[in-house]
Amino acid sequence: MFVVKRSKQNPIIAPTRDHSFESFTTFNGSPVEVGRNIHLLYRAQSTPERFENNNFSLSTIGKAISKDGITFDKREQFIYPEYPWERFGLEDPRVTKISNKYFIFYTALSTFPFSGDGIKVGLAISKDMKNISEKHLVTPFNSKAMVLFPEKINGKYVALLSVNTDRPPSKIALVEFDEIEDMWDQKRWDKWYKDLDKHTLSIPKSDGDQVEGGAVPIKTEEGWLFVYSHINNYFSNDKVFGVRALLLDLNDPKKIIGQTRGAILVPEESYEKFGQVPNTIFPSGALVKKNKLLIYYGATDTTVAVAEVDLGALLLSMKMPRVEIAFKRQTYGPMLSPRKNFAWESRAVFNPASIFLGGRTHILYRAMSQDNTSVIGYAETKDNINIKYRGDKPIYLPRESFEEKRVAGGNSGCEDPRLTKIDDTIYMCYTAFNGVDSPKVAITSISTKNFLDKRWLWKKPVLVTRDGVDDKDGCLHPEKVNGKYILFHRVDNRICVDTSDTPEFKDRNNFRNTPILSPRPGMWDGAKVGISAPPIKTAKGWVLFYHGVSSNSQYRVGAVLLDLKEPTNVLARITDTILEPKESYELNGQIGNVVFPCGAVVKGDTVYLYYGGGDTVVGVASMSMSKLLEALTF
Repeated sequence: MFVVKRSKQNPIIAPTRDHSFESFTTFNGSPVEVGRNIHLLYRAQSTPERFENNNFSLSTIGKAISKDGITFDKREQFIYPEYPWERFGLEDPRVTKISNKYFIFYTALSTFPFSGDGIKVGLAISKDMKNISEKHLVTPFNSKAMVLFPEKINGKYVALLSVNTDRPPSKIALVEFDEIEDMWDQKRWDKWYKDLDKHTLSIPKSDGDQVEGGAVPIKTEEGWLFVYSHINNYFSNDKVFGVRALLLDLNDPKKIIGQTRGAILVPEESYEKFGQVPNTIFPSGALVKKNKLLIYYGATDTTVAVAEVDLGALLLSMKMPRVEIAFKRQTYGPMLSPRKNFAWESRAVFNPASIFLGGRTHILYRAMSQDNTSVIGYAETKDNINIKYRGDKPIYLPRESFEEKRVAGGNSGCEDPRLTKIDDTIYMCYTAFNGVDSPKVAITSISTKNFLDKRWLWKKPVLVTRDGVDDKDGCLHPEKVNGKYILFHRVDNRICVDTSDTPEFKDRNNFRNTPILSPRPGMWDGAKVGISAPPIKTAKGWVLFYHGVSSNSQYRVGAVLLDLKEPTNVLARITDTILEPKESYELNGQIGNVVFPCGAVVKGDTVYLYYGGGDTVVGVASMSMSKLLEALTF
């Protein structure tokens, strides 16, 4: 469980007209500690000029200096073309200090227009990061992104590099050197290249994906941490640039011993979406400061940005087999299953709301009959785990045209309830569906007294979302803000909010549908997001659990932290999932690979999450709220 947070100062390096060498773009930065300062080397491009009937922008390597790794100044051009093998530019530096010298690997361009034969690895060596003492052409074949480990391993210099990047699919491979001079021994490289597959890292990826090297590996107690680029669907128009990480064995770095389970960073912010190459992020550097990993990356091939993550939390999440560090199931098997002797819930019971009142937790679950009509059933528990009472009849039935069945055998009814108590009234939002019109969010209410007395005198329901819009997963915020009610709901694939003077949202057809949370393409929640339980108030902010759907239709759970005063503002978002399908009753069912919560209650420091498994049964899982907040506010 970890959060990757972008710096509020992003982008930290941007083009400037003050220097002609970096007037067009500045990106793909690599940091290194020099005394008490941090030097950042980055690719700098001049404004394109006419060259051999083409617009040509020369890339060189710039340098900036910082004390905190975020705010940089003293920018200058540091490395520039001097030899024929780099005459058309130098790109994407990676710098490592070892043996009291700074080794700066970069992409050297010897041909124009650019082609694979002229894109190779170059090396500049500095003794003080003030001057370059020597340069060498390293590889005789197409390659990029070479990074040197910061210490010898088993008595050898070790490096990783990306091979055949311009003749994809590329490979990330490992190379060892006995002496520094071996790094530019062309005959040695020819021999190594003939056995390329023997040196290649076995990085898990799908057909059509591209992997390329990233940051200089960082030594940790768990292994070498290697941040790299993983591009989904590289050969299509739907490619997604993502940042991932591997954990390599300390003594055998070709051996992968851990990994992130997907991207930990994808393009989301405007500076990552709009630029010279839109929707592009590319990791090029990493640094550890006070137990935080700083990840430096290029954004849209235009600027340098940085994000940070708690190093310990990241490493724990990468272990294989995976350590479950978030929600843990509290029952052996489902908490609630369909009862075949009750027709109204004989097909499935799932997607439960919950609320703690009168010393017990009340669970309102979606129940489905054999003809696919959904109603709301009731159960309660005193310890949040074991059911002590379960009703024999539905407590809420379809009663309006927008939820009564219009197609025989088709899905219809009252789905996926969420409960919110405001003053002495309990509001229930649910998805209303008649099988013909698009689903909408409806709201009804009941007095707290009638609810506790099980006198199910619900108020006449009304629709609270726009006509003609696919709208689900609704709930009221537990408190009014500036005298207004806030409705969370999912429009298409995003979580949106709207406000109203009344809980009936009579102006629903004028909704602005303001999005506050969107999918992250390339990540576990890349296809769709929707709220789970209503927000939970804490001293740090409102915790909102949400479900995310991946490109392969797997439903998982994440969390965000909302501002206490402005709950429509997202302060932090969990990067990794905190509950995912694992048990057989979650992997299988009416719809497999689904965990879908609609309710949560807090007892002490423990939050209990009630969810549907496989669209067929009800489960319960719990975790420490303080640990969740620690991750969200690191």
